[in-house]
Amino acid sequence: MAGDDSFERIGATMKRAAAALRGAEVDFALAGSLATWARGGAETSHDLDFLVRERDAEKAVSALEASGMRREDPPEEWLVKAWDDNDVLVDVIFGPSGLEADEAIGRAEMLTVLSMDLPVMALEDVMVTKLVALTEHTLDYTKPLEMARALREQIDWDAVRSRTEGSPFAAAFFVLLDGLGVLPGHAPPEPAGRVHVEVSGTPEPRGE
Repeated sequence: MAGDDSFERIGATMKRAAAALRGAEVDFALAGSLATWARGGAETSHDLDFLVRERDAEKAVSALEASGMRREDPPEEWLVKAWDDNDVLVDVIFGPSGLEADEAIGRAEMLTVLSMDLPVMALEDVMVTKLVALTEHTLDYTKPLEMARALREQIDWDAVRSRTEGSPFAAAFFVLLDGLGVLPGHAPPEPAGRVHVEVSGTPEPRGE
């Protein structure tokens, strides 16, 4: 979805979807890029994610359909999609990587997002899902790094490091953050300079 009005359309769909979920009494948390934007992160032009409990997934999608959206069943078994008529895609996620949806919804923080008071996924949970989802075939640090740079003071990095300990890709990400001096209190290493080595004495002549 392209154009200057893309974020406005995402915002309109977010409000419509949130109202539908509330009307159906479905517990949810705003997730993904909008969860970071709500705290000062970069504006998104394509992401609209809602986290729900697995037992509420069908009820959630039915509520979106009742509001006029079109359901799509993707091959992935951890989400369902719904299309708004302004070409905005809503991901209804019930099996997030590295998280229990029920616990993540319980940790959500009430924030005002585009004039609506909504439960918003904790930043640590957002970061954990992004890092745990990294694989050899989907190895893109762009979004996690963008998020880390913008919101580093708001994230409990010890918690994120501990919760992603089993992922070599998460470990590499922390090496990257340390090297760039992104983490609070961490400065990037000084660049290596010339090393002057003084050798005393006269070298012995080589034999023929």
